[in-house]
Amino acid sequence: MMKENDWKKRLNIVYSTNPDYHYQGGETEEEPTLPKEKQMLRVSLDKRNRKGKAVTLITGFTGTDEDLEILGKLLKTKCGVGGSAKDGEIIVQGDHRQKVLEILQKEGYAKSRVI
Repeated sequence: MMKENDWKKRLNIVYSTNPDYHYQGGETEEEPTLPKEKQMLRVSLDKRNRKGKAVTLITGFTGTDEDLEILGKLLKTKCGVGGSAKDGEIIVQGDHRQKVLEILQKEGYAKSRVI
């Protein structure tokens, strides 16, 4: 039986003299995506750290990064603008709060609200 000793997975780990030490990777499981009806999405306008430009910020998404990207792409396409989706937030360029809220409600996100 061969011991797993992949040094590339442990580049930032300091050497241990403990013979019983077993390295555990920092991989965490993503939360499963909640159904649309149970998502508590908040739509807000954000101007901080954006050189005065306004963006519509959608927060509160619970689920996988892949599902977040899909929802972000839908919102950006329907609004006809750019943006990004990462770290549980969707950023849509410009002030599109009402339009985003209407799109979310049509898609089945019933608990969405504008802050």
